[in-house]
Amino acid sequence: MGSVVLKTLSILLGVFFVLVGVLKITPFISRELHRDLRKEFVKYAKVFPLSKTLEFKVSPKWYRRVIGGFEVALGIVLALIPHARLRQIANGILTAMMALAIYSHWMVNDKFERLAPTLVFFFMLACRLIVDYQVRRQDRLLKLKKLNMQNEPKILSTKNGKSE
Repeated sequence: MGSVVLKTLSILLGVFFVLVGVLKITPFISRELHRDLRKEFVKYAKVFPLSKTLEFKVSPKWYRRVIGGFEVALGIVLALIPHARLRQIANGILTAMMALAIYSHWMVNDKFERLAPTLVFFFMLACRLIVDYQVRRQDRLLKLKKLNMQNEPKILSTKNGKSE
């Protein structure tokens, strides 16, 4: 059951991030949404963490493109790559990116309607990490159980004092 949930979450989240990433990079899906994202990233670039401390300015255009590129690449890994460790790394990076997005929305005083989808996907990514951990833990316990059963001395049943 857990692995079905994990695979489903991985595919759905991966497809979502590919679509959102493409939307940030190009107006191919929707010109209106792309234009809106371009305007929003101007605000988000101004509140990028550590930009004032390290005295550098983030280009809104490149910030949007880099975030979109990461979302596309990591979404592909999450949806299509069968290697569990790579999916786990992609999930972790996307979770950190969602935390950055939550911070950006908060700092520019976006309305909750604008922040809510980010929160939802942050928690979905966190849930995917938790389910992945539980599935891997359960698999390890089953392997240990099988190993212990193989290493235990076999008790021979006796019938009338004779071994079978």
